[in-house]
Amino acid sequence: MTRKKRRLYILLLCGLGLGSATALTLTAFQDNLVFFRSPSDIMREAPPANRAFRLGGLVEAGSLERGTGADGKPTANFRVTDGAHVIRVSYAGVLPDLFREGQGVVTLGMMQPDGVFRAREVLARHDETYMPPEVADALKRAGHWNPAQGAAPPPAEWNTAPRRGG
Repeated sequence: MTRKKRRLYILLLCGLGLGSATALTLTAFQDNLVFFRSPSDIMREAPPANRAFRLGGLVEAGSLERGTGADGKPTANFRVTDGAHVIRVSYAGVLPDLFREGQGVVTLGMMQPDGVFRAREVLARHDETYMPPEVADALKRAGHWNPAQGAAPPPAEWNTAPRRGG
């Protein structure tokens, strides 16, 4: 075997190894990507089955129901809205201190076949003026908030379209 052929084989093996490592890395990242969706996004296009994603919006006023699960853990059922659509959420665990009805929330979990979003994590806003950027974008797209006119209105003041999913 000549030196030229040996170098070519080494170069091809290195390229194959680098390509394999890149493919494995991209596959691992794809499994860990978590996308944000608003209730309107979910109604427009159903999320993939058994795929975790973030659901964001505002906790609908009067929708919070607290309880205790069979295992003694606290549970919470509430609805998340972006003004146009509503999604029911079920969560087993302690809610954050800043969690309130009418406030911004981002939940991480999966949509179940029964149409309920089962959250494994709930994140609440940071202070009176904070709203997650994804929630603000969803409210703007739904036409319920124009930032030039001031702070986002509370959900009770929205003229909501007929609800689906909740």
